[in-house]
Amino acid sequence: MIEPYERALDDVPGAHPYPRSSRYSGVTIGVHRAADGTDVRYAKRRLLPMPDAAAEDTVPHTVSSGERPDQLGQRYFGDPGQWWQIADRNPVLDPRELTDEPGEEIAVPLPGGFPGGTGGPGVRNG
Repeated sequence: MIEPYERALDDVPGAHPYPRSSRYSGVTIGVHRAADGTDVRYAKRRLLPMPDAAAEDTVPHTVSSGERPDQLGQRYFGDPGQWWQIADRNPVLDPRELTDEPGEEIAVPLPGGFPGGTGGPGVRNG
């Protein structure tokens, strides 16, 4: 859980370019010096661990027709912007792949079940 005083860092300019709820919040920020001498900040590569197919840190979700990744973020994490946590747990490159096949079963991470995941009100334990 993030303490209120830690959230204050999200509003400090230059503290980190991404809020704590972003998939890039823990990514190291690099600096490239351009030929004209200006510094260009960038997010370094974000690597994910290989998910365990039999992991107990997820709940199954069967995709319904017309469902979208942002709707899943709202349902399971209480924030449509958290769709990335579900995308990170499934082998997809494009988030639309999560919901393009009605009837397909996807894995939804439980709180603390995936590095960087925050969990939320729609996710149950046990």
